Amino acid sequence: MSKTETEQEIIYEGIAASPGIAIAPVHVVARGFSAPEVYEITEDQVPRERERFSHALEITKRQLIELRDRLEELSGDHESEIFEAHVMMLEDSSVLNKVHNAISSRLQNAEFAFYAVMQNFLEAMRRIPDTYLRERTSDISDVAERVLRNFSSEGDTRISAPDDKHILVAYDLTPSDTASMNRRHVLGFATEQGSVNSHTAILARSFGIPAIVGLDGAIIDIMALSPAIIDGYAGKLILHPTKETIEHYRQLSLEKERVKHSLDAMRGAATQTTDGRALTVSANIELVNELALVKRSGAKGIGLYRTEFLLLNGDEIPDEQRQAEAYSRVAREMSPHSVIIRTLDAGGDKLPVEPLTETEPNPFLGWRGIRVSLARPEMFREQIRAILKASAFGKTAVMFPMISGLAEVHESKDMVRRCMDELEKEKIPFDRSLPIGIMIEVPAAAICADILAPEVDFFSIGTNDLIQYTVAVDRVNPHVADLYRPTHPGVIRLIKRTIDAANENGIWTGVCGEMAGDIRLTPLLLGLGVEELSVGPQQVPRVGQAIRSLSYSECAAMAGEAQQARRSQEILDMSMELARKHYPDLLD
Repeated sequence: MSKTETEQEIIYEGIAASPGIAIAPVHVVARGFSAPEVYEITEDQVPRERERFSHALEITKRQLIELRDRLEELSGDHESEIFEAHVMMLEDSSVLNKVHNAISSRLQNAEFAFYAVMQNFLEAMRRIPDTYLRERTSDISDVAERVLRNFSSEGDTRISAPDDKHILVAYDLTPSDTASMNRRHVLGFATEQGSVNSHTAILARSFGIPAIVGLDGAIIDIMALSPAIIDGYAGKLILHPTKETIEHYRQLSLEKERVKHSLDAMRGAATQTTDGRALTVSANIELVNELALVKRSGAKGIGLYRTEFLLLNGDEIPDEQRQAEAYSRVAREMSPHSVIIRTLDAGGDKLPVEPLTETEPNPFLGWRGIRVSLARPEMFREQIRAILKASAFGKTAVMFPMISGLAEVHESKDMVRRCMDELEKEKIPFDRSLPIGIMIEVPAAAICADILAPEVDFFSIGTNDLIQYTVAVDRVNPHVADLYRPTHPGVIRLIKRTIDAANENGIWTGVCGEMAGDIRLTPLLLGLGVEELSVGPQQVPRVGQAIRSLSYSECAAMAGEAQQARRSQEILDMSMELARKHYPDLLD
């Protein structure tokens, strides 16, 4: 992160993860215990806030001493010394002085001043190389959380940032955090961790939330309630923006909105090139409540319905009936367009289907995707039956993730056949000709695409994983993020090999990874022969207009040259040249 100051304006530079502009106060959430509500105070209220802080400390000390004494009676060993150490933390003069100073300098309530000081301290502890000292952060978090619970709230008038429009600044956010955001209140977010290819960033783009990642140290430096601007195009977070800066971004936002309105006017128009080649532009969804957004986008169906949020966002996996209700609703509402439902894709950097008895040394190459489903046949059976039931209400297809070879395809199809036979005996309606597809995201599957193609009805290339597996780069690791290259010659050759194998066997190929929504690469994918692009609902109009602006023959000629290129940048430059030529106004 670099930081420049002009008068009072402060600019933090991170990595642009999701385009857009947001102007609002900042709400800060760090790791560990939750942030308390924050509100401003006047200078004459400083003594009262310091007294509230002392009162909370006294209550906490009494509680810890009671716990120490009780544990001493029960065990008679040295475990009670843990709480003795906790009491000593509350008497640390350096911490106490910092809190008192923070109250008077920030002019914010005592609990938030305490929270900010403790988060600074915890972040410093986490960066210490010594393992023993780093492990003590859990003790500090425990004490700090206890102190926060012991603040008295009587008579306080608070402004709750999360209940108002705000920009969220966090150490990191999980995909489920992002998916469950109240998007009326969270206008944008910035995180210290993450990468442009993380699932959190992918969801932000899908939902149209401006986002920045890689703001190292942001939690320590940024003060809650500061007026701010997120520039999701350039990857900037601007604190205390000047009037001129605010006006600049308001004009930029209006300009982007004008482009958006022109795209909306084309919503529903056929997505075919200037020389008549038609492509399907469909949408990726994670939540059923995204359907309204999909319909407004003009998407011609759902190219990827991720079922992980439905299956894993509770204490237990929903039963067959609840799954069938969700899938059937999507099928009904998207009719007459098709809905492709991907079976559970859990593991690695996603939520586990169940607690593992021991940590996987390399979860990205471990128990995930179709491997989980085949290892838990009853769970797999319920999901397949639910998908089949939904097929009675609209065009539905099933897609299996992380296929690496023919055996997994056969086992998965066997499960589908058994479930069809069961439903037939039970006289439950379903589509006997339900299309079956597989994700091509493992290099082995791409290399053996000619073997797999005769067994399925379509391929969907998951470029996110295909890239990371091909170039051996963890796509969420900031240390190697610059090596994650969608236009790597090896990746492009695997994509072309997959498309050619599909064509030779009379099946179609789509792309549902992030490359599909990157309009810099639309000329390349179009030229390689892709027939469907499935993208976030917010990206549908832009991708559709890019296709309508291009000539397939021109793209195919460029793609032929790109396959001979030796460097990633050469291939990107070739595709970008056509993009700039045909739709410069769409590029961010």
